[in-house]
Amino acid sequence: MPTVNPNGAAARNVRRLGHLDLPGAGQVTVSGTFAYVGHIPNKQNLGTSIVDIADPANPRVVATVTLDDPASHSHKVRVAGDIMVVNHERNMTAVGRRAEQMPGVRRELTAAFGREPTRAELATRLSVTEADVVEIEAAEKKPYKNGGFRIYDIADRSQPKLIHHQLTGGVGVHRFDMDERYAYISTEMEGFIGNILVTYDMKDPKKPQEVSRWWMPGQNLAAGETPTWSGKRHRLHHALRFGDEMWASCWHGGFRVVDIADITKPKTVASYNYHPPFPEPTHTVMPVPVEIAGRRIALSIDEEDHAQNADEEQARRGRLHAGMATYDVTDLAAVKPLALFEVSEMDSPFARTPGARFGAHQFHERMTSTLVHAVWFAGGLRIVDVANPSSPREVGFFIPDPAGGKSAPQTNDVVLDDCGLIYIVDRLVGFDVLEFNGH
Repeated sequence: MPTVNPNGAAARNVRRLGHLDLPGAGQVTVSGTFAYVGHIPNKQNLGTSIVDIADPANPRVVATVTLDDPASHSHKVRVAGDIMVVNHERNMTAVGRRAEQMPGVRRELTAAFGREPTRAELATRLSVTEADVVEIEAAEKKPYKNGGFRIYDIADRSQPKLIHHQLTGGVGVHRFDMDERYAYISTEMEGFIGNILVTYDMKDPKKPQEVSRWWMPGQNLAAGETPTWSGKRHRLHHALRFGDEMWASCWHGGFRVVDIADITKPKTVASYNYHPPFPEPTHTVMPVPVEIAGRRIALSIDEEDHAQNADEEQARRGRLHAGMATYDVTDLAAVKPLALFEVSEMDSPFARTPGARFGAHQFHERMTSTLVHAVWFAGGLRIVDVANPSSPREVGFFIPDPAGGKSAPQTNDVVLDDCGLIYIVDRLVGFDVLEFNGH
């Protein structure tokens, strides 16, 4: 293992205990003495790594799961008991999320021109080349058949065994939540535009049973609904279960709270959208586990989107970066915004590294106090106290030194174990075990 600085490139109240130059990852989750890492699309078709973390100073990979489909990736992972679930999703085109905008853009231009738009017109509207449009059209004409999620028996952590591949629809499954009984899946489905929430009963993991679906009005095209937004901008990113509620992050649609007291009949009980004016999409939303001064508080975090090229990167200068926000949700019928938390470009030596993202992405999804552990791409890990939700206060941070010869860290996900140790993964290269030495 390479020698790494326990203080990273910069740190306050956080030190590094262990490190692996693990390939780029989308998610890390911890259960017992093992960490499970879902990998970003890669040439090796690596899907999931299982890491023994019994000795935090010396994490070691004990098993890897590879994909048998080069058109797919598996970058998210959840574990409950001896069951591991991973997503199965179609790889993006070379122009990334531009491809997702194509259906809506084509409809808009057709309505405006009274005819089908040309490739040149589509390229101009999407800020891509005509060659890119050809690639997107080719992908549209080749239906993807493997979208869904895979279920593994991990009773022996060193030898995961595939027991079922549940097919869903469209480009497949993105991030999701899971507990001992249910999987709360964010996926595209036939007849809908964009991801919706599909809940599966996992009582028999060899035969998951669909329990219910939830979506925003406008997504169910098959039922005659019409979206009021362009393409898939309003879609479910994922939903987290807290008691009888699902907290759903809805990309450029803000967030929703869904009552699942009857899990077969999910019902929206709160809705709040802050796009515009904020430019970056809602990645995750969750409630704070304790009341603060008699109020129920919630948090959202946005994802810093990725500039497609140098010109777009330059054009974004001065634009608000993705950040985190607090809300008073005591009355779910009247959500009130309270405060924003931002990280300055001055707070990271990698903030303007060409090609690197700088801005928020995700936080640890199960708080136990008023501390939020959030990752900020080139800004690393930020630990924020929301004891005063109107004035969030940073109490620690850790910016990893770039690993694997990369020019900047791209800290992508974070999770805590039962002892409070912190695990972060990098979108490009890196897996770190950290310890917070603050209050």
